Amino acid sequence: MKLLYQAQIRKDDLDDQVQTYMEEEMIPESPEREYIEDVVRGAVEKQDEIDSIISRHAKGWSISRMPKVDLAIMRLCIYELRYRRDIPVNVSINEAVELAKKYSGEQSKTFVNGVLGKVWNELSQEAKEPNEHE
Repeated sequence: MKLLYQAQIRKDDLDDQVQTYMEEEMIPESPEREYIEDVVRGAVEKQDEIDSIISRHAKGWSISRMPKVDLAIMRLCIYELRYRRDIPVNVSINEAVELAKKYSGEQSKTFVNGVLGKVWNELSQEAKEPNEHE
């Protein structure tokens, strides 16, 4: 989440930001490091698609008006929901809400939870659609 937040602020090379973060946090080569690299790069690469999903469900909010911390949290969670089948949905959403409680404003946990709940409903419906045509 911190790296995704940072990537919104700093427009320099993402690979340099990731490498610096790994060194500063002393994260060795490990599954944790691979996860961090995957979700950060993936969420940045798929940012337009993810932001479109957020926009559909954050009624009355434009991406540019959202708190950057909330946006980073939701981008991370939506990337996990859509592209990381190894992470249970409830774990992703609960972790996002906990991050919002810790790093964002008082009402952010409710906002983040509401948007992500709607996003999950949409994504789970999309996953069911191909089976209906068989």
